[in-house]
Parts: sequence; structure tokens; C-alpha cells
Amino acid sequence: MTRTWFLLLAFLCACGGRQPEIGPIVAFNAGSLARPLRAALDTFAAREGVTVQQENAGSLETARKLTELGLIPDVIALADEEVFPQLLMPAHVAWYARFAHNRMVLAYTDASRGAREITPDNWWRVLLRDGVEIGRSDPQLDPNGYRTLLVLQLAERHYAEPRLASRLLQAMPARNVRPKEADLVGLLQAGEFDYIWSYESMARAIGLRYVQLPTALDLSSPADSAAYAIASVRVRGKGADSVEFRGRPIVYAISIPVAAPHRELAERFLRYLLSADGRRVLRREGLDALEKPSVVGTGVPAGLLP
Repeated sequence: MTRTWFLLLAFLCACGGRQPEIGPIVAFNAGSLARPLRAALDTFAAREGVTVQQENAGSLETARKLTELGLIPDVIALADEEVFPQLLMPAHVAWYARFAHNRMVLAYTDASRGAREITPDNWWRVLLRDGVEIGRSDPQLDPNGYRTLLVLQLAERHYAEPRLASRLLQAMPARNVRPKEADLVGLLQAGEFDYIWSYESMARAIGLRYVQLPTALDLSSPADSAAYAIASVRVRGKGADSVEFRGRPIVYAISIPVAAPHRELAERFLRYLLSADGRRVLRREGLDALEKPSVVGTGVPAGLLP
């Protein structure tokens, strides 16, 4: 019986027969996606009977895991769709799917200095007060970090305040910078920071108070795309090169790398994530999933979109 079974397996292999993929499914994702994507991965894993592994980091750092370290996940999900064409296409991914959007906010707690007074109109004045500590993420590693710099540029123009961007930047020196937005939350809750630059989804999910900035600043409105694009930031790109990111509405995107080890499993996960069930899980965790996801690029798996 053992010999017969061995011969059968050998025959199947010779004929191109394959066993179903059982994982694990490995996901590299932006720090602000840690909670909603984990919920989706766990739900999918329970349905499929597979295991999952998740690595959270800033989106630029996540992209460099592929480009510089040669690490290949099954799924890569980033907080800025532009990271895909800027750093990963076409060598590492051939396409990406837009699946959620967000807005920049200024998160704080009841114990923050100026918490009782801060509003969408005076927030920048509160941040410039003596003794106020503001946290931000690293623009070389995390889109939240370079989006913070974009917001400061837009604020200077919006409020017609000369040098406002540089004054606000001086108020959040290098000692207040952390690798990714998620690293700032604990310091805010512990009282080390009075305010942090965050995404609305994360602030809502954790239960933080936050200032909802004017739409002219918060990078949320497609109607303001042209105005956002006036602001720009350069960060480290491939090797010694730099790349420019301009202001644009915040859109999250996800893809399957060209060399993904468990491609069929990854495709099944993305079909689930982009479905009505997947969107419900993401929204339950505070992420504003797009009702109609869309794709950019070539070689998109069949039936990926609802």
C-alpha cells in the first residue's frame, strides 16, 4: 500500500498535479493597517483553515523589504498607492488595487495641553505654544511622516501665515520622530506627547480625540486634488536616488508580488478583502473601505473585483 501511494504521488507530480496551497499567507503592511488587516486576515484564515503571518511597518520601509532585503510576502498593503509605482513597479509588483481612503488628523487626549481650547481653526496656534510636545512619524519610512510635511505646507498657504510650515516643524524636533505612526500612540496615551499626527481611522479605532482639519489641508478630498498637488516632499528612493511625493487624496492600496510564494492563496484573500464581507470587517475596525475598489496595472487576477 505504501509503495502504491508513493507511485501515485510520483505520477501526479509528473503530470503536473498540485496539492492545494495551505499557507501560511504572509502579509507585509503599513502600520496604520495593522488592526483592520489583521481582522480581515484572521477571518479569512478561519474560513480557509490556514495560518497567517503579519509584519507591520511604515509603507516605505515595507517596500524596501522587497527592494533592498529581497523579502517576498504573499500580500503587500500600503498606506499610499503612489509607493507602488514609485518603488515597486514593475520589478516587484505588476498591479495594485485601491481599497480604502483616509484623512490626516491631529490626535490628542484629555490630558493634552490646550485640549479644552483646540479647534479646527486654531490648532496651529496651540501647537506653537511653549511646552507643547508634538509627535510625528519619519517621512523616510512612513507616508504619514511625509504627509505631515505636506499638511504643514498646505496650512501655510491656507492661513496665509509666512513661514508657518517651518515654525511648526521646529516645534516637533527630531527627538519627537518615530519610525511609524503606530509608534506614536503609546507615547501620546502615556502623556509624553500632547498631540500626534495621525490618520482618522487609527484615532477612531483607538478612541483618541482628534481635530478634524479643514478639507483644504487633510488630504481627504478628491475635489481638492489640484490644490493638494502644490505641496511636495522628496524622500529616499531606490539606492541613492530620491523620489518626490506630491499632495494627493489619501488612498490605500494592496497587491500580490510577482514572486509571491502562495499566489493562489493570496488571490483568494484579496477576493475576500475586496468583497462586501471584507469591506464590512475593515469598516468595523475603523478603516473607510472604498465601496468600489479599482485596479491599476496589468495581469490582475481574474475575478479580483466584485
